[in-house]
Amino acid sequence: MSLTDNQPSPNFIRHIVAEDFKTGKYNGKVATRFPPEPNGYLHIGHAKSICLNFGLALENNGTCNLRFDDTNPEKESIEYMESIERDVKWLGFNWNGLYHASNYFEQLYLYAEQLIKQNQAYVDSSSAEEIRLNRGSLTEPGKSSPDRDRPIEENLELFRRMRAGEFADGQYVLRAKIDMTSPNINMRDPVIYRIRRVHHHRTGDVWCIYPMYDYTHCISDALEHITHSICTLEFEDHRPLYDWVLEQLNTPAPRPQQIEFARLQLEYTVMSKRKLNQLVTERHVTGWDDPRMPTIAGLRRAGVTSEAIRNFCERIGVTKQNSWIEMSMLEYCIREDLNENSARAMAVLNPLRIVIDNYPDGKTEQLIVGNHPQKPELGNRDVPFSKVILIEQDDFAENPPPKYKRLVLGGEVRLRGAYVIQCNEIVKDGNGNIIELRCTYDENTLGKNPEGRKIKSVIHWVSEAHSYPAEIRLYDRLFRVPNPDNEPDFLQVINPNSLEILTGCRVESSLAEASENSRYQFERLGYFCYDAKDSVNGKRIFNRTVTLRDVWEKTN
Repeated sequence: MSLTDNQPSPNFIRHIVAEDFKTGKYNGKVATRFPPEPNGYLHIGHAKSICLNFGLALENNGTCNLRFDDTNPEKESIEYMESIERDVKWLGFNWNGLYHASNYFEQLYLYAEQLIKQNQAYVDSSSAEEIRLNRGSLTEPGKSSPDRDRPIEENLELFRRMRAGEFADGQYVLRAKIDMTSPNINMRDPVIYRIRRVHHHRTGDVWCIYPMYDYTHCISDALEHITHSICTLEFEDHRPLYDWVLEQLNTPAPRPQQIEFARLQLEYTVMSKRKLNQLVTERHVTGWDDPRMPTIAGLRRAGVTSEAIRNFCERIGVTKQNSWIEMSMLEYCIREDLNENSARAMAVLNPLRIVIDNYPDGKTEQLIVGNHPQKPELGNRDVPFSKVILIEQDDFAENPPPKYKRLVLGGEVRLRGAYVIQCNEIVKDGNGNIIELRCTYDENTLGKNPEGRKIKSVIHWVSEAHSYPAEIRLYDRLFRVPNPDNEPDFLQVINPNSLEILTGCRVESSLAEASENSRYQFERLGYFCYDAKDSVNGKRIFNRTVTLRDVWEKTN
């Protein structure tokens, strides 16, 4: 798909849901859910699932629940839950109900007893390693546990004693009794409960046995009357187990239907929670919200808008085919949104001082400059102009290369929104470094071109006396190869230039009022946002969200 292709994106699930709605399969009801495990911060891949589930509900006047799959307390926390709620809301969605799998622990336990009584589950004393070895392979059937034919009453007693805390962790598990010869390994008597003496962030120490995801998920969907259970392709082979559990428990029909789609695979990043956690804990990044991270928190802090992420998710579509999405697609959506909606401002990252000799001493003009070239409704701002200004060092060349169009000795340039200036003298220090340019300005060129002279370049600037010091953080892609997951050690391909911190920068006076969510296009430099988290004790920090153009296309 072209970056500028306006054709509708593929979304086969949208058609399934629309057909079910049309035929009245669920009595005209559409109920979806987003069920993250609170064991880390959400990333751009989760954003695709969020937009899909909440979007399907909105399109069909249905409902979407937020449900925390909190059945693995060893890795979960309140911090992660709060971050997930924050991210879903920031993306622009509101859930119909907020649920936790832990809400259903008692019901899940009773359903497990029901399976035991129906001779469809048994308590197994096999170790995790024995279960793995006896499961078989894709070409060999599994081997039944010696405990598979344990009497129902004995299974029931052991399971109740498991709940009562009479056994050590790992001493027993509860397994569904399905088919050890099934071609689908997931159906070979999967474990549905295990003993874990771990404090749960919601239920405390009430439980020492916890249900497994495959068992919990389908029942939670049924209890919440979910119609369409959307998940990623790795769960396709788990769907027979999903259906089996609901059938054995005789949940009302029509039952929730699981539909799988291809997860988001984005170049130049990793989205495994384990690897993201490793990046954080080993301090390769500053935290889960580091602007280089693919987390929603990181993207937000980088200055990406929720609109850009929603647009990206819509453009890439929903298919059954695994494929890699180019990072340039995401960056295109970010640029498109910021170009349309961000105010313009001027910042000088590597200042070079210019003294305008023929400009009156002590004079300051408040030049009126538009905040957006195509959007007059965004208003104007006052930009102070004075005798001493600052430009970028690389906007002047003492020995210009071929086709250089910016300021040179004896040459002229236009200052953005101001006058045409001419360089007349270079001032150097004792080491031969250029420290200042002496220039003159043409007072008749404010807002118009000079007669009879062609000015080839426009450069940005700030007034030395009226600008503010700032720290500018130039963020780039975290990895230097498209598929870091394919490397033997993904940490070895971290981009050493993923962050450059510039101090001594100067920004125009209007940015003194910058606050959280302030986003700008710094003229000729890129898109930036104010970093409210680190801008403390009088510091002003701006993060680069994205460059003006795709520089990686040319250099990689």
